[in-house]
Parts: sequence; structure tokens; C-alpha cells
Amino acid sequence: MRDYYSKLLTIPRGQKRIFMLVFDLVAIPLALWTAFIIRTGEMFSPMLQSLYYVLPVFILVTIAIFVRLGLYRAIVRFMGNEAINAIIKGVTISTLILAALILLYRTPSFPRSVLFIYWLLAMMYVGGSRYLLRSYFNPSRAKKQRHKAVIYGAGRAGYQLSVMLQTSGDIEPVCFIDDNTALQKSYVNGLRVYLPVSLSELINNMHVDQVLIAIPSATRLQKKFILDALESYSIHVFTVPDFSDIVSGRASVADLREIEINDLLGRDVVLPIPYLQRSCIEGKVVMITGAGGSIGSELCRQIISLQVKHLVLFDSSEYALYQVEQELIEIQRQFENRVSTTAVLGNIQNYSRVKQIISNFNVDTIYHAAAYKHVPMVENNLIEGVRNNIFGTLETAKAAIDCCVETFVLISTDKAVRPINVMGATKRFSELILQSLANEISETRFCIVRFGNVLGSSGSVVPVFNRQIKNGGPVTVTHPDVERFFMTMPEAAQLVIQAGSMGTGGDVFVLDMGHPVKIADLAKKMIHLSGLKVQSDDCVDGDIRIEYIGLRPGEKLYEELLIGDNVSGTEHRMIMRAEEHFLTLAEIKAHLLTLETAMIVQDCSAIQDALVVAVNGYRPSGQLFEPCLENLHSILDTGK
Repeated sequence: MRDYYSKLLTIPRGQKRIFMLVFDLVAIPLALWTAFIIRTGEMFSPMLQSLYYVLPVFILVTIAIFVRLGLYRAIVRFMGNEAINAIIKGVTISTLILAALILLYRTPSFPRSVLFIYWLLAMMYVGGSRYLLRSYFNPSRAKKQRHKAVIYGAGRAGYQLSVMLQTSGDIEPVCFIDDNTALQKSYVNGLRVYLPVSLSELINNMHVDQVLIAIPSATRLQKKFILDALESYSIHVFTVPDFSDIVSGRASVADLREIEINDLLGRDVVLPIPYLQRSCIEGKVVMITGAGGSIGSELCRQIISLQVKHLVLFDSSEYALYQVEQELIEIQRQFENRVSTTAVLGNIQNYSRVKQIISNFNVDTIYHAAAYKHVPMVENNLIEGVRNNIFGTLETAKAAIDCCVETFVLISTDKAVRPINVMGATKRFSELILQSLANEISETRFCIVRFGNVLGSSGSVVPVFNRQIKNGGPVTVTHPDVERFFMTMPEAAQLVIQAGSMGTGGDVFVLDMGHPVKIADLAKKMIHLSGLKVQSDDCVDGDIRIEYIGLRPGEKLYEELLIGDNVSGTEHRMIMRAEEHFLTLAEIKAHLLTLETAMIVQDCSAIQDALVVAVNGYRPSGQLFEPCLENLHSILDTGK
């Protein structure tokens, strides 16, 4: 049977069109003959016989109209609203032509009801035959089972989604749910609309296993309320793209996606202030260090749309640099935005190389995103973390000063606040370097932007949880009480760009990031909204277990964004300026000399001691591990 089905699908398109045309050539006179039988009760009515001489004209004109309306161009198994409208229009015109022929040839005693009966029968034969074929050849027929889904939102997007799903795919929409009580018990595209309180009953009675949120215009806060309500059902939830993506053409209603973390957080994106975005970019040469990284690449995506004169992408990773360069080329091709860009391989620790690039391109603005940021990795590679994050920042800042760069913006982290790990300590030290340099006479304006975890960045917890859930678990969480601040990648990039415009020298900017999120709660939400249950002592038949593995080296339970309480507002309501203690340039130089001396002999303990002295509030959390000479000797001795 399956082979027969496949053979029918492989029939050439032209032959299928001829078959449908021949079928209509038979169906149209059959519909008229049947209409006379129903009206008169006679198999061969004299009134029908009086029409024999006009029938060929009537049939040929009707077929011509069907051809004109594109009835034979539509692919039956994907037939949608346009084809249905064409059938209705074609049959209606055919009926009007029949009426005109009757009047023209003055057919005696012709009952007008035949016209109405003919219209109904022609709709049944022409339209019904195509519906039967669509049902038989629908792609979902080849699938063993379709997922039954409820569409949340009975508006225009919900209607469009239901139409698309009914004609293709492995999801079968069974009904709508909507908060609008006026829509209750009404029907949209043949599907009944229920209130959200009916969802539990629908899951049990209709065997619904998916909810599709079709409200693209909803704010993230509105989506969060919906998701919070759906979480208790442990049902797989998908959502249509945002309204802006649909309008711009980047996505369609049918592009269903998994629930994203920014939907769960419920924080609406803070709109940027246009002149703050343009101030350091429009008409200027901009250089981004670490351009291939998470934040660096997002900065690139946003900056190319802000009328930048030239964009210099600087990174030590060939692969990452190639990827972001190709992505920018594709973005510019799609939106016809021609921006001059140059991808440059180099290391921020190499002063001569950095200075050469800045000088050759006459760079006006630098966004310094190059850093080692993974806490356990830097904790276990202390020397390279210090070399890159501290001395790399120093060399890049010196090159910027020597080349008279206008603005230098450092991307920092909440882990720099009272750090307990090497990564946080090195980032705080790099902040201190810029603050001390800003206190000296210089044409370069230095500022610092500090924020929490960025969603979707490399090493982010969210993609890790998604992968673990798809693999059947367990989902690993470090500690039941661990909390983190989160922000989206576009928000982070916008903050960095705008802060560069507001800086006066040595400023530390932080974003009002709302409330911290408990990671364990985030894991539970993601499991529930994937249609699964959390396995626990209270639910032994759950699907996914959450496993607490303990804090990793250098991790905090809670993160902070401010060192002190001395903060003030800025031109942007969600950006604050922190007034914090910093060291003089002479003090910084003394600490740098101590660090450099310890690095030459690879004395990890001395490096850590130097960081403790230099970075106020740094409290190392555990035992040092560094694969340097002293550890290598210990490992070799143990091996003997």
C-alpha cells in the first residue's frame, strides 16, 4: 500500500493537471444533470434536453475560468485558503454563466432553484474531490502519529498557524485556548475556542501533548505569565517568533521554536536611546577585540547597522574570526547594508601588533571584549588568565593611548565584585588599570561596563540544560540555592555601546538587571515546559532527574553587581554609574611588577598573593591548581 502511495506521488505534475481537468469536464455536466434530477424527479427532463446545444459552450467556458483562476496550478496535497477561494469563485462564476445562457437562449420554464442546486453540487464535486485527495496525500499520512496540540491565542497569528498545520507537518491542532471570554465556545478555522482553565480537561480528553503559543505581539512579561500558568501541566510548549521578526521577514508564523530563557525571565528588552548608540560609532572607525566571542560577535552585528565608517574585527582565534566575518557578510547581503570590515588575527598581549592595527586604520573607538572568562578554566590556568586578562588589557590600553583613540570600553563582569575566583580577580584588576589610566592626562576616554550572565553565550547554563534534557538527563545543577543575574545578548551589546557614549573617564556602568534567578528553579521550568516531569522522592515516575554536583572551583552562590552603595543614575533609566575606590597609576605599576616577576618563575602562590593584595575583597575559594613547573614536578614525583 505504501509503495502504491509513493508511486502516485511521483506521477509527473503535468499528468496530474490533465487528470484534474478531465475530472472537471465530467463533474460539471454531472452536477447540472443531478441538479435537474433533484428538482424535477426525472432522469431526462425535457428542460435539460433544451440545454444540450449550449452545454459544450458552458463546459468549455467554465474550464477556461478554472484555468484562469489557477485551479490547476495548486498542489492538491498542500491546498490552502487561496485554492479554496478559487474554487468558490470559479463555481459561482460558472453558475452565473449558466444563468446568462438560459436568459440569452430564452429556455422555457427553467426553474431558478436548479441554479442554486447546481452551485451546491459543483462545489461538492469540484471542491470535495480535491479535499478527498488532499486528505489522502497529506504529508501527515506518511507519519505514524501526529502530535495533538492546543494553540494558545485565537487571533490572526493563531488562525494562520492552524491553517499551516492542518495542511502539513506532524502537529495536529485540535482547538484554541484564549484569555478573551468573548471568544469562548466560538470557532476559528473550524476549531473550538476554550478558556485556559479548560487545559487540564483538554489534555486528558483530547490527549493533547503540546501547547503552541501564537501571540507574537505579547511582551516577555505577558509570555512569562502564560508560561508560569502552563508549567504545572508538564506539557511541551512551543512559541511562534516575535512580532518584529515576522514583520521584518526574518521568520514566519510557522517557524515554531522551543521556549527560550528570555521568555522564562519575563524581562522586556530595554529600548536603546538612539543618540547614545550612534555617538561612538556613526562615521567612526571601530575596533572590537575578541570579535569572535559571544559578546564581541553581537557587538559586530549591532554596530554594522549603525552607520559605522569601518569595522575592525580583532581576535586570536582564526576559526572564530572566520565565523563572525562570514556571518556579517551574510547579514549585509540580506539587508543590502554595505559596511567596510576587516578581520585581523592578533593577540591583545602583543603591544606592537595592537598598536600597528590601531594606527593603520585610525581607530576612533575600541570595545575590548577579549578575555578568558570561564571560571573553572581560568582557576586551573592562573598564569594564562593573568597574562591575558590583566596584561592583555594593559597592552591594548597603552596602544590606544599612544594612538590617541577617542573611546575605550572594557567589557567586565559581575564576578569582578568581591571576587572569589581568579577570573573575577583578573577582571577587577583590569578595571583598576583603566580607572588609574583615566585619572592621568590622556586623550582616550576609558569606561567600564559590568553585567551578569549573558544568555546564549559560550558556556551558558541554558544550552547545557537543553542538551541534558534532550539526552534524557540528568540535569546538573551546582547547588540548590545558587542564583544568577541574566540578560540577553542584544541587551548586553546595547549597554556596552551606550555606556561608551556616556563615559567621562574611569566610569563603571552597571545595568539594572532586575531580580536574580535561582538556577534550580530555571532547570525545573525548562523540564516542565519540555513536556516532562522532574524525578524526585515525591515523583518517582518522573522523566528527568536534577543532580546537584556541588559548586565548581571559584564559584559563588550569589553574584553582585556593585562593590559599594555609591551609585547614581544616568541618561538611560536602566543604566547606573558606580563610584568605586580605585588605585593610583603608581600603585598599579607596583602590583604589575610583582605579578610579572612571579609569572616569570611561574610561582602560582605568589601570583595569587599579589592579586589578594591588589584586588580589594578578593578571597580565594580553594586550593590552587596550575599546570606549571612546581605542579609538574609534583606530578612526576607521584608517578615515580
